[in-house]
Amino acid sequence: MRNPLRYRLWYTTRQKVVTSVLAGTLLITSGWYGIGRLTAPEDRSCAKGVERPQGSDECVGVSGDGYDFGRSKLTEAAAAIARENATLKSGRYATIALLLPLTSTDAAMQTKMQRELQGAFAAQYRANRLSNEQVPKIRLVLANTGKNNLLWRPTVDRLKTMTGAPDNLRAVSGVATSSTQIKSAVKELTAARIAVVGTTITADDIANGPKGDPFPGLARVSPTNRDEARALAHFGQVEAAKALLVQDTRTGDHYTDTLREAFTELVKGTRYQPELFTSRGDPNDEGTTANTFQQITHLICDTDAETVFFAGRHVQLRQFINALGARGCQSRAITVLTGDEGSYLGSDKKLDRSALRRKVTVRYASLAHPDTWVAGRKDQSATGGSPADYQAFLNLLATVSKEPAGPIGPTDHQALTDGQVIVAHDAMTLAVHAVRQATPEGARLPLLADVGEQWPRVKSSLKVAGAGGWICLDNHGNPYNKAVPVVELAPADARQRFVAIAWPEREPPDPKCLPPSSAP
Repeated sequence: MRNPLRYRLWYTTRQKVVTSVLAGTLLITSGWYGIGRLTAPEDRSCAKGVERPQGSDECVGVSGDGYDFGRSKLTEAAAAIARENATLKSGRYATIALLLPLTSTDAAMQTKMQRELQGAFAAQYRANRLSNEQVPKIRLVLANTGKNNLLWRPTVDRLKTMTGAPDNLRAVSGVATSSTQIKSAVKELTAARIAVVGTTITADDIANGPKGDPFPGLARVSPTNRDEARALAHFGQVEAAKALLVQDTRTGDHYTDTLREAFTELVKGTRYQPELFTSRGDPNDEGTTANTFQQITHLICDTDAETVFFAGRHVQLRQFINALGARGCQSRAITVLTGDEGSYLGSDKKLDRSALRRKVTVRYASLAHPDTWVAGRKDQSATGGSPADYQAFLNLLATVSKEPAGPIGPTDHQALTDGQVIVAHDAMTLAVHAVRQATPEGARLPLLADVGEQWPRVKSSLKVAGAGGWICLDNHGNPYNKAVPVVELAPADARQRFVAIAWPEREPPDPKCLPPSSAP
């Protein structure tokens, strides 16, 4: 028996036509849909001005609208920045960008990113709300260079297009890691006549100097590694014959390269060759260096060294300290001296703090510390900074940490001990100072190139009174005789204890803070 449904669909002429048309339409539609799916560009946007480059899942770009780049630690500070930006009138502000590896996966770096935003926002808020209506107002944007700054190129290219209206980009701050990628980024930005203010870059070769200015328009608020080492030497009065250097042999890391060179000078006269290790290309990679340090500590016990200079990044420093805690010569006291990467260990949960109770003292040259300028301290220096300047900073934090300006995340004493919030605030304050000093009378904005030309005049009565100490720049944008807090890791908890102020020139600057003729 014939199927009646089949008969109706195919054996009636009208049904044949209708069925064929429907089938053809479906075929054509699905074909076009498939082709469209294959040929249409993939939507790689994350937010306005931010997208994922080909081959990467990281969101990089520039945003001032509250986008937190997928990092919850940045959410509150990014939102506070967006609220402040929303109050500004078009054409009446200059933009300053924070160039940072905001999507770093390293826990210590994520905390650092949060604190960079907090400090910069505090300075933006004061510039806009508490500076007697000085102009221009300041718009702050976040510029992500990706994990380990590997995606710096598209972000820097975007910043270079923002110097005209409506952005009116006039400076870039942040610039917080001494790496090859950041050195290239600074080179690109300054070649485009964009002023740059580094927060925690300390490498001597990401700087201008008497031998030339490869980065015209670059200024820094942190001492160079050489100045940090000189300050440590003046503070510790280390006996070179009983000193030993432990150094990373990996090259291309400008922080470790220049710190190694500086410490090599300090241990001239030692009886011992440097002890060597080689970290991975990614300095946050644990690698196998812990095994190497277990061997190095045996060799240190075979010496009579009392002081160990450590030239390496914070992950390897932590591994080395943990290994020292298990050393054989527990009865002998050992002091480890290192650069500002020691500040990361305050919040490092992998640090074996019991090692610090086994006659191991770890001190580092910090970039800032909340106890440096405490009113009433007997050893307080009369120059180089002041308790009044620091108290003004604390008052500012109290305002921006709560509504309506905030919240921005933790800003208590403990959160300030690594110095990151303080340094970020001071760098942003310096950038704002230059933007406004370069703005001609009666004008709303400075010329782009004029901002970076302000650095030689940041001294004497035009110095910047930072929360971390005076910022007096030499003719090449480097801080002259900047206060260097010597800080010690506490054995019991995450505290980082202030020990003393050290000075690259041995003594504090005079009240005028004028670099001498012998300075670069």
